Amino acid sequence: MIFGYSTNAFTKFPLLDSFDKIGALGFKGVEIMCDQPHLYPPEYGPEHLAEVKARLSANQLKPTNLNSFTLFAVGDTYLPSWIEPEADRRRIRVEHTLACLEIAATIGCANISVPPGGPLEKGMSRKEALAFFHKGLDQVIPKAEALGVQLLIEPEPRLLMERTAEIKPFVSEIRCDAVGINFDIGHFYCAGEDPAAAMEELFPWIGHMHIEDIAADRSHNHLIAGLGAIDYKSVFAAMRRLGYRRDISLELYPYVDRPEEAGRRSLEHLLPLMREAGLPA
Repeated sequence: MIFGYSTNAFTKFPLLDSFDKIGALGFKGVEIMCDQPHLYPPEYGPEHLAEVKARLSANQLKPTNLNSFTLFAVGDTYLPSWIEPEADRRRIRVEHTLACLEIAATIGCANISVPPGGPLEKGMSRKEALAFFHKGLDQVIPKAEALGVQLLIEPEPRLLMERTAEIKPFVSEIRCDAVGINFDIGHFYCAGEDPAAAMEELFPWIGHMHIEDIAADRSHNHLIAGLGAIDYKSVFAAMRRLGYRRDISLELYPYVDRPEEAGRRSLEHLLPLMREAGLPA
């Protein structure tokens, strides 16, 4: 298991510089933001991707995940989504995902994370939204299978799927090894769940994890580890008991003004707890 740090905390720095800073903090992995100002696919041809691979190698960093969730380059945090009424908007999300899969295969990343549908549009039924999501995934799953890259759906507060009861039937019914879950520990806490219990129920589909802290009021605001109410001991004990061996990435995008401090403090808080639980981080 490799512990990485997401570049979405380093949006005030060029992508390659963020690799240097993350490596210097002691992380062995990096989750790469596939959006501006970082690795937005239309801006990264073969030459630029070769530079990405070289800088990862120079810092001895493993790409733990490609975060293809946001689309600030052409929209915002959630839009264009998989479930918008307009077909051309949904197509943007599909094309972005296909491009991210190609990049993952090129740089040797085993998985990409995608939104869980998107915000439910006013007047759209849940059944209709799920149908749109299935239709979109049908257009990208063959590419994921061909490349050997997993598509990991990330449950998110206030989106189409945010809880165990929503994501579990969706991924289990797909019955495809190329589709799994990006398990964000804080998101399940925000949704009112015990992350350790949710992890146990969803474990067969978890291909990567996000970690951060969340305040006791469960508001969706990522915090430096140790500043919130997440029970890391129970989370890490569950990971150890279940035999989790995939990667984990620290996600602290609210700290763009002090990403190194946020990463250092989180690492100092989390590593002793992970070692105490017997995790090979």
